[in-house]
Amino acid sequence: MNRFTRRRFISTAGAACAATAQNQAWSGIGYAAHSSRALGIELYTVEAVLEADMAGTLTALKRIGYRNVETGLISKIAAKDLRAGLDAAGLACPSAHLRFSSADPSPLFEDAHTLGAHYAVSSVLIASSPIPSSAAPGAGTSNFLKVLANLTADDWKRTADLANQIGAKAKQAGLQYAYHNHNFEFRDLGSGQTGYDLLLSETDPELVKFELDCGWMVASGHSPVEYLTKNPGRYRMIHVKDFMAGTKPTTALMGPEAPKGTELGRGYIDYKPIFAAAGRAGVEYYFSEQEPPITGMTALDAAKVNYEYMRSIERR
Repeated sequence: MNRFTRRRFISTAGAACAATAQNQAWSGIGYAAHSSRALGIELYTVEAVLEADMAGTLTALKRIGYRNVETGLISKIAAKDLRAGLDAAGLACPSAHLRFSSADPSPLFEDAHTLGAHYAVSSVLIASSPIPSSAAPGAGTSNFLKVLANLTADDWKRTADLANQIGAKAKQAGLQYAYHNHNFEFRDLGSGQTGYDLLLSETDPELVKFELDCGWMVASGHSPVEYLTKNPGRYRMIHVKDFMAGTKPTTALMGPEAPKGTELGRGYIDYKPIFAAAGRAGVEYYFSEQEPPITGMTALDAAKVNYEYMRSIERR
């Protein structure tokens, strides 16, 4: 099983920010009113400050108003330590992104249980090609991006089979597997068929659920509302993400054609109809996530902007 994460290839801006100073800035923020939706945050957004000051960062997120978090692929914090920090801050972790890079995912599932998660999520899952493991961009990354750009229908069917296998093992471990998308899954394979469509049709609905990254789907030129409406019950979580206005449809994951992230409500994606469709489709969790680099503010500032945008939809 091969696993890829953009964390290995996209640098997080502001890694040197002083987390203590950020937390002091948040000390006066009261707990936000509870939302009727399970609003959460993907910790990838605040990864650098989380690793620098776990307790302070988690407390700040709770004070902003978040009730749930989803773990990214954080390598410097052990699952048991993160769970202790979440418990202390009063946060829950219903979903965890895991590194599916070996034939035996049981240690990953143990981490998920330690965190209190029910959903075990892969970010990019490709069955037909080795995944570069280097943390720095290089030949391996370049070759892998070429692989992504040339995946065939058969490649996607093999990936669907792999997802089914992971899903079966997750079920045996008392967990639910879910596939998280980017934009490359939506490249037209011919006659309008995409790899994502094959994943939906070739996976067992009971073994494989989906976490819909709405930002990446919109960036590819496709509609989250359409997919949520046509596939009720398949989606359990969504990533609420925005990109800068002027973004052209692309299936490029990286490079000059890739979309540039921004705070929710400051890009071009309207989430009001998406939230409505998600509610009808059975989505349980809504995680804000922002692609780096975050400019003009700290990661916690951005997390607050993103939370307030999601809350504003509730008030409309």
